[in-house]
Amino acid sequence: RYQIVFLILIALFIAALILNINTGSVRLSVERIFKIIFMRDSTDSAYPIIWKIRLPRLLTAAVLGGALSLSGFLLQTFFRNPIAGPYVLGVSSGAKLAVGAVMIFGMKLWGRVPFGAVMTAAFVGAMLCASFVMIVSRKIHSMAMLLVVGMMIGNVCSAATDFFVTFAKESDIANLTSWSMGSFSAVSWGNLRICLAVIAVCLLLCLLLAKPIGAYQFGEHYAASMGVNVRRFRTALIGLSCLLAACVTALVGPISFVGIAVPYMTKKLLGTAKPMAVLPGCFLLGGVFCMACDWIARTAFSPTELAISTVTAFFGAPVVIVMALKRGGGHR
Repeated sequence: RYQIVFLILIALFIAALILNINTGSVRLSVERIFKIIFMRDSTDSAYPIIWKIRLPRLLTAAVLGGALSLSGFLLQTFFRNPIAGPYVLGVSSGAKLAVGAVMIFGMKLWGRVPFGAVMTAAFVGAMLCASFVMIVSRKIHSMAMLLVVGMMIGNVCSAATDFFVTFAKESDIANLTSWSMGSFSAVSWGNLRICLAVIAVCLLLCLLLAKPIGAYQFGEHYAASMGVNVRRFRTALIGLSCLLAACVTALVGPISFVGIAVPYMTKKLLGTAKPMAVLPGCFLLGGVFCMACDWIARTAFSPTELAISTVTAFFGAPVVIVMALKRGGGHR
């Protein structure tokens, strides 16, 4: 079953890549695209279209979709509940608030903000919100109430972001508004390379933690009996989850429901929750899901482009509703 599912996911991933790179106002043949990408035929008039617009965009959707799915899976493991996710628990909103503050006040003071500072701010904001949720989770044992707390944190962070916007210039407000709606467009190769490096390290660390994650799924006491340092392990889980979510938010803005829906669909497809199968499966399916949503966002009402969160919410929210219904309305 694993082999069949992974073969299907790889085939869908390749199909999504081909579909996205060949979608746009300029139609290109597969042979022409192949020459531009693999033979670096810079004499072709479509060379800048592929290398400066389409290729960075589809790679961003593929990699960040996978990263957001991994972040959701780690949070679900941490809280031992499949409805947990970076968007629902306010982690993405915390990153959004920190990035918004740095972008607005950084532009005012220095005229420009390096991407490294934006990523650092996103990580700090995500960690602060995640830490608050962790503290609350020790006193509130109902996951339903914890989700409400997470949503309230998200609302407070959004209100604080709106407060910062009132002190920004009109040009900064336009950039911030476009970013806050979520979009894979206008991503530079330099920023994408930084995120790729961070996400690759996080993915490797997640795979190295596969056995402790498997033990932790049976409970803290079982994990401790298997030799897992639970305190350090929990810190690693939340740190990796926040770093992955911060990469996504810093580069393309907050994206909703991917971190909840994709891990759930992956486990259903594979018929298991084993980390060594679910981790790569999540990454692949997350990439396919976000590339498909980006294709819809670009083509559904062309030339008008939808915000990526609009499309991910449209397809992801029903999955979360089904999940909640199967869990008895969230009371178990």
